[in-house]
Amino acid sequence: MDFGASLGLIAPEIVLSLSGLVLLLVAGWAGDKASSWISMASCVVLAACFAVVAPAVCAGASGPDTVAFLGQFRADAFAGIAKLMIFAAAGAALVVAPSFFGRAAAMRAEFPVLILFATLGMSIMVSAADLMTLYIGLEMNSLSSYILAAFLRTDDRSSEAGLKYFVLGALASGILLFGMSLVYGFTGTTSFEGVRAALDGDMAMGALFGVIFVLAGLAFKISAVPFHMWTPDVYEGAPTPVTMFFATAPKVAAVALTARVAIEAFGSQADAWRQIVIFAALASIVVGALGAIGQANVKRLLAYSSINNVGFILIGLACATADGVSAMLVYLAIYVAMTVGSFVCVLMMKDAEGGPLEAISDLAGVSRTRPMLALCMAVQMFSLAGIPPLFGFWGKFVVFQAAVQADLVLLALLGIAASVISAFYYIKIVKVMYFDEPVDAIQGKSDWAHWALLVIATVAVSPLGYLLTIWLDQLADGAAAVLFLSA
Repeated sequence: MDFGASLGLIAPEIVLSLSGLVLLLVAGWAGDKASSWISMASCVVLAACFAVVAPAVCAGASGPDTVAFLGQFRADAFAGIAKLMIFAAAGAALVVAPSFFGRAAAMRAEFPVLILFATLGMSIMVSAADLMTLYIGLEMNSLSSYILAAFLRTDDRSSEAGLKYFVLGALASGILLFGMSLVYGFTGTTSFEGVRAALDGDMAMGALFGVIFVLAGLAFKISAVPFHMWTPDVYEGAPTPVTMFFATAPKVAAVALTARVAIEAFGSQADAWRQIVIFAALASIVVGALGAIGQANVKRLLAYSSINNVGFILIGLACATADGVSAMLVYLAIYVAMTVGSFVCVLMMKDAEGGPLEAISDLAGVSRTRPMLALCMAVQMFSLAGIPPLFGFWGKFVVFQAAVQADLVLLALLGIAASVISAFYYIKIVKVMYFDEPVDAIQGKSDWAHWALLVIATVAVSPLGYLLTIWLDQLADGAAAVLFLSA
């Protein structure tokens, strides 16, 4: 494929790059007073990228025509469906940020620019077909994320979150690089296709350690146990719009990247890495569920919820089948909607002066003082718990169904049993809202953008979401089939 065709395949990345640079210059010249305009422009850029990628996803783009730059980049349907979720989640973070930062006069013009550059890194991650491309995209996302976590410079918790994320992220990057060097040393290539071909047959011990280290580095990015230790502290300390961003867009990118690496690069040794994924899945489900039970802060609880949900997503990957990857994508799409809705509810927890409230006790009796907020949050909690007829149940159902079809019946049974534990802390929040005596702590008003996002997310995870199942399943099946075709 010639250079011009390759440039056409990376059109969304070019748009993100040029837009980020232009808006960075605008931010430098106009200052923070232009932050609202830069945020709106960033949302338009994300919408444009969404529109560019959507046709490829609907058409199930695959084959040589989706390969750019001599096999280093794939603009196929699998990457496309992940990008659609990433762009939507990034746009949601941009919509809710001005209100949150505006209260403390902390909204700065570089915030939407950092979101764009983080999104650019994630877009490269999910399209990576080479270890070098993988690392470039991952680090571009990480460098922006470290700054976003510490964005509130006057808040000690935000500074602490940024520092912890940076230190542990650097450690994870080192682990990933070491694994990549081992894989390259024993296969002689950084291309996913070349690695897969080289690992076919008996695998050397050094190559096995390379696979383990690569998966360990990626496990940090998806906050899977035992590499989850950063998640509660960073989620609690980072500004809430940033936390919502971390819990959605980077999660989608890291999970999609992990699936691509596992299937395309290490697919010929599925039996070797499946054991690692199964352990991470079960450990994440159990640790995420048990860790959330004693939490008094809503953001920390949602951090453990994120770990718990990653465990269910990894069950789909452990199947190492097209059905398993398809189920993983369906779960991811539903998870993004549930997480955005949950964090918008947290953002709407404000006192009379507009200050943020994060304690679960602040929700006591809110069903009588803020009935619509309580109803929407209850829907999100029940959906996260996987209670039918809400749409969150469908995500768990398709993942367990794929596990059974892949003869991983015991894994499915253990996952179902562990999901009962996680239902406890979700239902606890509903109990506090509907059965505890009102404390009337939540008195601040929210703007229309928050309500619009919350209504959209609530409708999406309500029983009405099942109207999307045929369409969503078709897109996910097409994207998963492309991944295995390229492998």
